[in-house]
Amino acid sequence: MGVFAIVGPSGAGKDTLMEGLITRHPHIHRARRTITRSNDGTEDQESVTQDAFDALLAEGAFALHWQAHGLSYGIRHSELAHETVIFNGSRQALAQAAERLPDLRVILIEVSPEVLADRLASRGRETTEDIAKRLERAKQALPEGIAYLVVRNDGTQAEGIDALCAAVQPVSV
Repeated sequence: MGVFAIVGPSGAGKDTLMEGLITRHPHIHRARRTITRSNDGTEDQESVTQDAFDALLAEGAFALHWQAHGLSYGIRHSELAHETVIFNGSRQALAQAAERLPDLRVILIEVSPEVLADRLASRGRETTEDIAKRLERAKQALPEGIAYLVVRNDGTQAEGIDALCAAVQPVSV
């Protein structure tokens, strides 16, 4: 089983690239995340309250869970029970993910600061101050000891999808 954590800063294009990958390779399963925010339509997610999330966590419902940007995220065990799985992960949770999933492969989606700033501003969800904080967080390195591949996503959407497909292809065929 190949499990891929797709990580990178908000605005790097992770969701867009993963959608393109799944379109080209429908046998790959995109793990649905449980998140303590309402669904804004950008991904297929299970939206729950913090109390509901805490109850699921106490029941052992999640194979992985983490906190980021004031929200709780989880991936249920059943979401990882497929031949090849990708999920939108968190750089801060990679050590936990690597410990629980020994065959985990990590793909870092990188984008130049200028392109990232433009993408974040065009979403209209963050203030200028929030964007500055996200740009600073984008400089964070991955945890030591975590091997990863880099996919650059500064070009066209098709180029980014091609690069992600190439990164996953050796395992997913």
